[in-house]
Amino acid sequence: MNDSSVGHAGKAATVSARISPAGGLDILSRNEVARLRDVSGSGLHGLLRRCALAVLTSGNISDDPGSMFELFPDFDIQVLQQDRGIKIELTHAPAQAFVDGQIIRGINELLMAVMRDIVYVSTQLEQGGFDLDDSVGITHAVFEILRNARTLRPHVDPNLVVCWGGHSISREEYDYTKAVGYQLGLRGMDICTGCGPGAMKGPMKGATIAHAKQRRRNNRYIGITEPGIIAAESPNPIVNQLVIMPDIEKRLEAFVRMGHGIIVFPGGVGTAEEILYLLGILLHPDNAGIPFPLIFTGPKQSAAYFEQIDRFLRLTLGDEVAQHYQIVVDDPAMVARAMVRGIDKVRNHRLDNKDAFFFNWALNIPLAFQQPFRPTHAAMRELSIRHGRPRHELAADLRRAFSGIVAGNVKDEGVRAIREGGPFDIDGDKDIMQALDALLQAFVVQHRMKLPGGTAYEPCYRVRAG
Repeated sequence: MNDSSVGHAGKAATVSARISPAGGLDILSRNEVARLRDVSGSGLHGLLRRCALAVLTSGNISDDPGSMFELFPDFDIQVLQQDRGIKIELTHAPAQAFVDGQIIRGINELLMAVMRDIVYVSTQLEQGGFDLDDSVGITHAVFEILRNARTLRPHVDPNLVVCWGGHSISREEYDYTKAVGYQLGLRGMDICTGCGPGAMKGPMKGATIAHAKQRRRNNRYIGITEPGIIAAESPNPIVNQLVIMPDIEKRLEAFVRMGHGIIVFPGGVGTAEEILYLLGILLHPDNAGIPFPLIFTGPKQSAAYFEQIDRFLRLTLGDEVAQHYQIVVDDPAMVARAMVRGIDKVRNHRLDNKDAFFFNWALNIPLAFQQPFRPTHAAMRELSIRHGRPRHELAADLRRAFSGIVAGNVKDEGVRAIREGGPFDIDGDKDIMQALDALLQAFVVQHRMKLPGGTAYEPCYRVRAG
């Protein structure tokens, strides 16, 4: 860092500083720097500013996408081109990201990851490097983004466990996620989550202690996010590899392609979206016989939560869907042992079929699960949530319904749509709508829609039966 100064923006302490990139950021071209500096609608500066502030406020407990800019209205970030590389100029940045005038190393690295991914994806889209018109092209785009972020590690036995769950969970549930992460870490597992707080932070925190006890080095705590969600779920400080995918669908595909098994902790609509995404893929006939360990787990206080999820899945997708997941209550060691056994099956299957360990090419992900869903009022009304459809197609539309609610709750674009046009309407068969309404009401009562402590939750949806 060259220099820094302390001040105040709004009511929050701030620091202005010029810093050097950390974490191996590639050299940027003058054109790339110009695009990052461009404040017009066609430039990347607005996206960079939003994602950078999320990283700099890591650890803040908020899921309001606008609250951080209310605290730091004068924050800005500029990329400066110099003969020997680049410098990052931060103006009125959150003081919590600094110690004695020096930016925290981990936050610096995450900030550079933000710049890396924004520049790379934008450049590839502009130059036609990604073919996003078909399923194969989208999968290759996901691969290229992950490879550019250096998250794909060849010649390593499968050991990456993806952990899904809510950012708004109880203390008992959070402590349980740490206990599961600890048991996974003792068994040499690395952790990948959505990078935010709650069930995304707990497993990493537990695994960190276990890895230290086992004297294990080069541990991976991978956080995968996307621009619409990062402001509501700032990266937690344990993440040491951050990847920003272009949209939620590519984020979900990255989880499934990279991970060797998935553990689901209690959560809200975002977690339900993730569950339906994965089960919809596993229910596709082309994926029969491909091992993919999936475990739902939580403390004994959460037993009713998974019972309700299980009932909803069986009602909508048939009892056979339960063959694809295992429910374990209040037993972190059992969860870890079951996941290790499942990953052993994944390893043997990929050896037998000469598949890569670091990227699941064999899994067929239909285009319906890959195409970005923009949750407008019209798009939400057009969802076909009815019996009689192929199960993976029904799962795809159910996933979109939950995705729309996530957007209406925490994403800036969705929040604006609800403010301007009122709640989204969700329609479908009566029994499915009744079950959906009961599930969503339970999320509200259990404070799984939004973090507690703010204003009372106002539903961004209306469930209808037509």
